[in-house]
Parts: sequence; C-alpha cells; structure tokens
Amino acid sequence: MNGAELYRELAALLPGRVRRNEPMSRHTTWRIGGPADLFVEPGGPTELAALLSRLGELRVKPVVIGNGSNLLVRDGGIRGVVVKIGRGMAGIKIDGTTITAGAGTALGALAAAARDAGIGGLAFAAGIPGSVGGAVVMNAGAHGSAMERVVEEVRVMDAGGRRLALPGEKLGFGYRTSVLKGGSLIVLEVVCRGVPQEPAAIGAEMAAHLARRRATQPLSLPNAGSVFKNPPREAAGRLIEQAGAKGLSVGDAQVSTLHANFIVNRGAATARDVLDLIRRVKDLVFNRFGIELSLEIQVLGED
Repeated sequence: MNGAELYRELAALLPGRVRRNEPMSRHTTWRIGGPADLFVEPGGPTELAALLSRLGELRVKPVVIGNGSNLLVRDGGIRGVVVKIGRGMAGIKIDGTTITAGAGTALGALAAAARDAGIGGLAFAAGIPGSVGGAVVMNAGAHGSAMERVVEEVRVMDAGGRRLALPGEKLGFGYRTSVLKGGSLIVLEVVCRGVPQEPAAIGAEMAAHLARRRATQPLSLPNAGSVFKNPPREAAGRLIEQAGAKGLSVGDAQVSTLHANFIVNRGAATARDVLDLIRRVKDLVFNRFGIELSLEIQVLGED
C-alpha cells in the first residue's frame, strides 16, 4: 500500500484526524523538524484502538509521540505514520488522594489539580514541560522527586488496540527511563497517589519551583529541556560549562548562556545545527573530563 492509499484508508477510518506532510516543527518544543508523511491525533482511546488495530492489519508500525518536549525530529521528517497522544487523550479525575490523568494531560495541569484538591507529592511536576504519558515513560522528575514516587498504576494499550493495566512496581523505573521506553505499549492513563496536604502549602512549594526555573532556565526561547543525562555524581550542565561550551553555537542553535545543559533555538535552528552542536559539546566534555555524555532527548526521523 502506497502513501496515498494509506492516507485514504486512515482518513476514512478517522475523518478529520489525519493530515499529510505535517511539519513536525509544530509538535516539538524546539520548534524544529521536517514533515511526517501521515500525522494522526486520535480523539480518545476508542479512536486510538481502531487506528492501531487497522495499522496492525496493514503491518504499519507507527511512531508515537506526546507533546514533543524532549524530542528532536531531523530535517527530513518522519516516514510513515506519526500518532500524537494529545488533547483528545487528556483529562483528570480525583478520588481522595488518588488522581488519574489521561496521557495527553499537561504535567503542569496535573500539578495544579493536585494542589487544588489538597493532594501533596506532585508539586515537583510544576513547570516541567511535557505530558503525563511521556513523563511516565521517561520517569520525568525535578527537585529531588520523580514520577516513580507517585505512580500507582499505568493503563496502556498494546499494538493491537488491547487495554492493559500495569502496577507501578512493575514499570522498572530508573533515571529518566522505564520499561515503557522504546516499547510498543502506549500510555492511556496514569493513576497517581499523593498525600493529604494544605493547598496553600502545595502552592507555595510550586511557586518556589517555578521561580527557580525562571531564574535558571532559558524559558523565553524554544528548547527541549535538559539535552544530556547527568552522569553519576555529576551535573551535565557543570561539565559542559567547565569544558568551555557554554554559549557555543552552530547556526541558530546555541548552548544556553543561562543553563549549559539546554540548547536553545534562536529562531531558525535546524536539526542538523542541533546535532552538530551536540557532537561538539560531547567532544569538549570528553576531551576535558573523559566522560561520555548520554542524550536525555530522543532523536527521530531522517536527514
């Protein structure tokens, strides 16, 4: 089946949900990325199940993304089908100190809902760009906490459109990883358990976290958060700065002068600019410290 036939097939299955040659720069926080051949944003789990079932029958494996907050798409774009878990998969339900969020829910919205309901333990998520589903997959965290501390259960969908539930202790959480990373299971909902806490106290904690982010991170320019993982007992940003890479640029991609583990898009940066800059930073750090930095971001697509 060629691209035009696949487009007609999926457009008939999910009217209004399928787009051709969709610029991925619209779907990454770096505002970088070439076109996806076909781009689908399901309106909910039922549509997602129908889509996955049909793609399975056609033997087409999709690329699944969230809100693109830790994603670099190469300038040639992505061949095949991209499925975005977005607003159609968002929503929050609260029962006591348990809060259930759809995978497309923004982390900031989850933190705010927990605050308003007097549920402590999720304030660390305030200000982290990204969606709940992606945050679980990569065990997002900040300020000494991470998703692994609050996740009780994750409801997922397999490649055939079947729903499963995984308890938190089976998710193999580690530093910026889980058993879901790189796998075929797609997060639908995340069940988090917090503790009772006064909303005012939670709000004060969130405000402190947000103030620290504004003071230390380049939030005014498109970026993808931390580019590199912190090596054991080290901070990647400190290593990059001491290696002399702070402020280094390739084209419109620049190592932030505010936080050296961020690469910002000053307006017209390409994926090639970012990747060239990443290589230069890695070389400088390795030559100075003998440490090989590992990427925290995900790179997809073709040159």
